[in-house]
Amino acid sequence: MRLLVVEDDRLLNNTLCYNLSTAGYIVDAAMTKATAISFCETQDYDLIVLDVNLPDGNGFDFCEQIKERRPDTAVIFLTANDMESDMLKGFELGADDYVTKPFPISVFRKKVSALLGRIRRQTGGDCYTDGALSINFSEMTADLDGEPITFTPLEYRLLKVMVRNPQIVLTRQTLLEKLWDADENYVDEHALTVAVSRIRGKIEVDGLQYIKTVYGMGYMWIGGLKK
Repeated sequence: MRLLVVEDDRLLNNTLCYNLSTAGYIVDAAMTKATAISFCETQDYDLIVLDVNLPDGNGFDFCEQIKERRPDTAVIFLTANDMESDMLKGFELGADDYVTKPFPISVFRKKVSALLGRIRRQTGGDCYTDGALSINFSEMTADLDGEPITFTPLEYRLLKVMVRNPQIVLTRQTLLEKLWDADENYVDEHALTVAVSRIRGKIEVDGLQYIKTVYGMGYMWIGGLKK
């Protein structure tokens, strides 16, 4: 999933982007409202982490603009102000959460994970998208940056197992058992290795890495991180 962090404190911005990126999200960073608007004119985001007070504008106004253009974009407000009136205003504009600075990064990551998990469930668990790669498992269609990709049925089943278990090491044995159960046909280690290699060849372009090999164990879906 693709996230935009709009925060004018450079250290906090960098910290949030680093932690969200390591959690497997594709993250863009903006330090001003103008930069954020520019990003949103060319890219849709699943979640925007938005500071209320920006050097060139107001986070509330920006939230209102985004919600008018793409109502399903989630917004988490960041602010040093814990006034009830500001919180209510944020929620009235469609914000999904409101975090008062300072806050523990570990708790913030949990909030983001829970919110995006809820969005995935609401939009249908049979689809995957991160802003670049989109997969519809029901229709067995996929595209990368708008260009269609063809996967085999085995590759779709393998992808489905992996994207449903992000940031979790899936052993080769676990994957073999899940793939076998899904189709009642035996899948051997060679077929698994070939399927992983073919998937990587189709989606790991322009320096992106989706599948991490955990040597001696198996694989982990990391969701389009830069190598």
